[in-house]
Amino acid sequence: MGPSEEEKERDVILISDDEDDSTHGNSVLIVDPLVKTALEEKKCEEIVDEECELVVTFCKQANVMPHARYDCTSHSFERMECETCSPLGKNADFCNQCYCYICDKLASECQNWTTSSLCHCNAHNKSKFWKERRDFALAGVLVMFNLELTDIDADLRHGGNLLISFIQELSVEYNKYLIGVRIAPTEQECFCVSKLPPGQCGVCRSRSTEIVYKYSGVYALVTRFLNQAERESPKAAAVMLLGAAREITLHKDPAISWQNLGHTASLKLAVPCLLQRITTRLQKMLVLCDFPKSLYEKFVNFFQSISLPCHCFAFSNSLNVVPWDHVLLTTVLKGQNTTGQRTQKGRKTFLWEVLPVIEARVEKLVENTNYKEVVRYLRAVKCNDTKGLRDLRDKIPFYLCKTGDFIDATHSLLFPINSLACCTACRLTPLQFEVYLKIFRTGSVPAGKDIQDPGPWVTVGK
Repeated sequence: MGPSEEEKERDVILISDDEDDSTHGNSVLIVDPLVKTALEEKKCEEIVDEECELVVTFCKQANVMPHARYDCTSHSFERMECETCSPLGKNADFCNQCYCYICDKLASECQNWTTSSLCHCNAHNKSKFWKERRDFALAGVLVMFNLELTDIDADLRHGGNLLISFIQELSVEYNKYLIGVRIAPTEQECFCVSKLPPGQCGVCRSRSTEIVYKYSGVYALVTRFLNQAERESPKAAAVMLLGAAREITLHKDPAISWQNLGHTASLKLAVPCLLQRITTRLQKMLVLCDFPKSLYEKFVNFFQSISLPCHCFAFSNSLNVVPWDHVLLTTVLKGQNTTGQRTQKGRKTFLWEVLPVIEARVEKLVENTNYKEVVRYLRAVKCNDTKGLRDLRDKIPFYLCKTGDFIDATHSLLFPINSLACCTACRLTPLQFEVYLKIFRTGSVPAGKDIQDPGPWVTVGK
């Protein structure tokens, strides 16, 4: 079946991809095939270009679609690297379809089109200066994460918008903190170790002219923001948490001497407390959330670029989380390395991780029912929180039962992993003891992911 008469009348437009100075960068001209014009009725003589074998059978006026000002066909444009003082040539002129390259708005709506020191009318895509201005205008606060525009999706942009609002509110609250509060000698709290009732400490009375700086307002605001971040999507939450970490580490304590006001009112106690919550949450997110590798690295690099004050030095390497594809970790999970250590260039390295990271890895492996990998990991990993790691290792017998390896499960119950700890059986509750007896007697296990989960039991085989 041949094409209809209407389809035969449709126009074909060839658009060059070249973007050198002799052509328009990104102009788009579209012809509406259903609109009849006077030019369409005037068929041109057939023109044949022998070199490119292009045949022009007729021509017709095109509709001009939205375009950047530098691509306008109606008004000439002059290019310079970074002219911001005044419009160049006729750059201030525009048609009704010209857009501002920086604001991404119609030129008629750009408030800085001809503003001195800004002059958006001179912006174009051949200038590094103007490209950076455009990236900052479009990415906003996300530009500090060194993200490409192609990396920014709706979740990241949402997190950035929430972060901007938070920074503005935080600035107001922090300024209140810097002003401080002057308290009468009879009402002033004791800042000494003795913590005497107000007005009874001679040392504090002698310093009655000092101003008390309470960080409580800032602490409450940051806490609310962190609570909000935990309800957002992973990407938005990561942006919010990292941005909050950067802001609070910039805060300074204006007090001349140490003021012991408690963990929320004393800045040097409150900031590490907030930073501990932020880094713990980020550690788990780096393990649990499937961030693209480039985004993962940019988040980590951003945190490492934060200049930490002396009271926060302990968090310097907090986000140095071993990725899932790390050689030592993968060999442990596959059972190729049972000790969690290896020698590289004469130097021993160990699979050592903080407890929140270990908890997150166990959570993800259990969620994916990779029980054998959980057992291998828990037996090999090292941690400075011995009690927390011991509590996780106490679940090894149950994970072995889930795989059907009841002999190894029994051995793990009765014999400790190392000689310095007692066996798991010593810490079983009566209910857990009964569950294990039922497991070994019936050869079945709870269908859930915990030994005390209610629900049906299923038979397993090794």
